[in-house]
Amino acid sequence: MGTQGGDAVGLGAVGSDSGVQDAVGAGIDDVGTSAVGAALKRGAFRAGDTVQLTDPKGRMNTIELRPGSTFHTHRGYFRHEDLIGKPEGWVITNTEGVEYLCLRPLYADYVMSMPRGAQVVYPKDAGQIIQMADIYPGARVLEAGVGSGALTMALLRAVGDHGRLTSIERRSDFATIARANVENFFGGPHPAWEVRVGDFADQAAAAAGDTGVDRVVLDMLAPWENIEAVADVLVPGGVFLAYVATVTQLSRLAEDLRAHGGFTEPNAWESMVRGWHLQGLAVRPDHRMVAHTGFLLTVRRLAPGVKLPERRLRVSKEAAVPGSVEDAPWLQGEFTGEDVGERPVSAKKVRRTMRALNGAGPHGAVQAATGQHSAVLDDAVLDDRVVGDTVRDGEQP
Repeated sequence: MGTQGGDAVGLGAVGSDSGVQDAVGAGIDDVGTSAVGAALKRGAFRAGDTVQLTDPKGRMNTIELRPGSTFHTHRGYFRHEDLIGKPEGWVITNTEGVEYLCLRPLYADYVMSMPRGAQVVYPKDAGQIIQMADIYPGARVLEAGVGSGALTMALLRAVGDHGRLTSIERRSDFATIARANVENFFGGPHPAWEVRVGDFADQAAAAAGDTGVDRVVLDMLAPWENIEAVADVLVPGGVFLAYVATVTQLSRLAEDLRAHGGFTEPNAWESMVRGWHLQGLAVRPDHRMVAHTGFLLTVRRLAPGVKLPERRLRVSKEAAVPGSVEDAPWLQGEFTGEDVGERPVSAKKVRRTMRALNGAGPHGAVQAATGQHSAVLDDAVLDDRVVGDTVRDGEQP
């Protein structure tokens, strides 16, 4: 793991006296350029810079500026030297007169175009993870499931050069891809980052050390298998956030966290982002959107030996979990509507509804014209008599 010091302005953790005094004595430019990768985000284009080119149709291409190289398409080319030294936001024209807007890619642009080993955490989710897990400068964060490094870059930006992010990845090839993407993004190794290859349960304690960690972020297939390991390394009041793709994963994780007893009540949500078309008076939603990508779930660690006050919720007796979570009927493939929060419908209400339908609306009109009941409704009433044990023999709807 790299050193935690830094070499320009030594900004301590938020709220520390040394950080405030150092910042007061330094200019804004000095503070900004001391952060890893900050110098790459400003100034004229230089050799080695990553540049995003946008053509008149909105199509984007990403290039790395290299002296002696050219950018070719079927509609002409331009030389990289023609762009080196120009300010960001420049428009360059190729040999066929096609203009390209030249900008450095933003975080969201870089994530969506970088080489991938595994599916990335989308920027819309990474932003919510940073905010809802309260990742702050100087925080000690433990991450598992690095993938291609998209979330890692967002976490490193949030903890800063003087925080600590330890990433655990089971696959060495994914760890290699993530390291390359992160170092490309920041322009070199980040002093606050360490990568470990192995299982989370085996690596968590060593990664956290004696002080523990303030935040744990898991992006894996079965995060419930590591709840005990998370509890061991997370400080009291610390935040545990999990990113899962499916409803079944979300349900299993929430129930196992409740059963553990060492965390607060789980909160879960998802986000959907829809862009808008803005063209004169044609202002409308885009036809495409980034819809479901995953669920986010957060809990906080309780102090040792503390029991969470029991929540008073309206839960039917049938929905109560018998014994352990593993015995829950919905985990065994056996569940009813009441298990998922639906209120039971009484046979009396069904009969009343059938009576109303036979007396009004399309079925009622058929009955009035022909003197006959709807066959569909009669079959339904017959089924109700057979199945419902509260309906007496011979009872009319």
